[in-house]
This record gives sequence, C-alpha cells and structure tokens, in this order.
Amino acid sequence: MNYLDRDTYGMYKSAQHGNPPLGAYHGPGPGLMGADTLIGNDVYNPAGDDLGDVKEIMLNMHTGRIAYAVLSFGGFMGMGERLFAVPWEALTLDTSNKRFTLNVSKEKLDNAPGFDKDHWPDMADTRWAADLHTYYGTTPYSDGLNH
Repeated sequence: MNYLDRDTYGMYKSAQHGNPPLGAYHGPGPGLMGADTLIGNDVYNPAGDDLGDVKEIMLNMHTGRIAYAVLSFGGFMGMGERLFAVPWEALTLDTSNKRFTLNVSKEKLDNAPGFDKDHWPDMADTRWAADLHTYYGTTPYSDGLNH
C-alpha cells in the first residue's frame, strides 16, 4: 500500500495525475506528509528487496520531531513477525515508486535489534538510541534535553 491509497483527505490529489517534479505538487506532499498516510507504506532497499512496511511512526514529544519508524519484517501471515525501530533519517521517500527506501540488505535488517509486539524497548533510553543509530549509520539529532 502507498500514501496515495491512504490519502482520505485528498492532500496528494494533484500528484496523482502524471508524475510532476517535486516542486510542481499542489498541496502538502511530498515535503510535508500526513503521518496516517505513511503508516502502512512499503519499505524496499535499493536492490528492490521488500523489507516490510511501516507499522508506526514514533514522535519525540519534547521536540515534535519524528524519531523512528517501526517496521514489520519477517514471519508468515502475521506469525513470527518482528518489529524494528529504524531512525527516521535512515528512510528516504521514493516518490516515483510511492514507497520508502532503506539502504540495508535483508540480512542486515534480519540481524538488526528487533522486538515483538508484546516486548517494546525503551525507545527513550539514550544508550538504546545511540546503539540503534550506530547500527543504521545515522546521527541522532540533539533534542536539547542534554544541555
């Protein structure tokens, strides 16, 4: 599924006709996107491997910034599915294919620190966050709380 399919308010309606350049859209996308339209979007790597889909978007309530996207990957028909927090900075919106791109192999994602739906990590823990950013090669933003 993609953000155009989930656009119940018509935010991206003008983008559906043809494939105009980024600056030619009338409406908020793709520079500003509705969070609800992004949940459920597919995630692929540059090799074209399906890495799952976005299950949740985690917001830092102190800064208002998006901290992580929670992806589902693996399992069969919902059984054995693992969840992965991915730093928002590691994802790129692919407007041509209407999906996200994450620059990791299936194997790297399969070996990433994951969790199941009944055992979420403490995502506010700075050590957990630092380890996650190191794994994905991203730099955590400063939330101003450590100064």
